[in-house]
This record gives sequence, structure tokens and C-alpha cells, in this order.
Amino acid sequence: MIRRRPNVLEYDYEDSVGYWLMSANHAIRRALEAELAHERITIRQWEVLTWLSLEGDLTQADLAERMRLEAPTLTGILCRMERDGWLERRSCDDDRRCKRIRVTEEGEAVWQRIAACGRRVRQRATEGLTAEELQVFKSICNRLRANLGTDADCIAHSHG
Repeated sequence: MIRRRPNVLEYDYEDSVGYWLMSANHAIRRALEAELAHERITIRQWEVLTWLSLEGDLTQADLAERMRLEAPTLTGILCRMERDGWLERRSCDDDRRCKRIRVTEEGEAVWQRIAACGRRVRQRATEGLTAEELQVFKSICNRLRANLGTDADCIAHSHG
């Protein structure tokens, strides 16, 4: 148990919105990582396949933006996925420096297996919550992001 000295820590961290959101996010990510470990896939690879299944083919820059990753980090993930035959990258017609990412048939088969992992974690995480409570939660999260100046694109892509 951590003993706090009086007047040293004025910020009520454990009562802050950020603390509760980070704590819940950490628990969800741990649960998802455990599910995905059975399929031998990382959470980042799952995210790539999730975005591509939601939006179809994307440019590498668009995918990096959605995943909130730096380009070099995403490049390493995509190289491994391409090596494993899950996706392919092709130059864009109008700009050869631009790469468009497409899921292969093998990648689609992987997605079909791992989509259930996300559904199981979501079911566990939302157990006991009503549809109305989930809608209020989404609304509050959207308002927090709007208050902090997060782009509308992020809000528009908040899927259940």
C-alpha cells in the first residue's frame, strides 16, 4: 500500500477521468492480447486487419493515421504481415511513393478467426451494461474527445 504524504500530491489521480479511461483501456487490451495469443497474432496486427475490414483498402498513410502510429512503426508491422501472406502493398496509380494496402484471401481467413476474439472481449467488458448505458458511455467519450480538440474523423469512426 502506498502511503501518501500530506500536501505532496494535490492531484486526485485515482478520481480523474484519464485514470479511469486508461485503467479500463489497459484491462481491455490485456484481455484482447490474451485472446489473440491463442491465434499467434499481435494486437497491432489485429488492428490492421480490423481497420482494413471496416474500411476496405487503405493507403499506408491513412492506416497509420487511424492507428495513431508513426510510419516506421507501421511499416514493420505491415512487412511481417506481408511476409506471412496476409496482405499486399501496391503503389498507388497516381503516386508510386504512396502504398495501398489490401488484405489477401489468407488475411481474410485470419480475420474471420480473430474477429471472434474482439467480440468475446467486448462481451466480457460490457457484461451487465444496458444498451442505454453503452450509448451514454459512447456519448461521454465523444464529448471528452471533442472537448480536447480531437479530430472529427476519430469520432466518426467510433464503432461499438
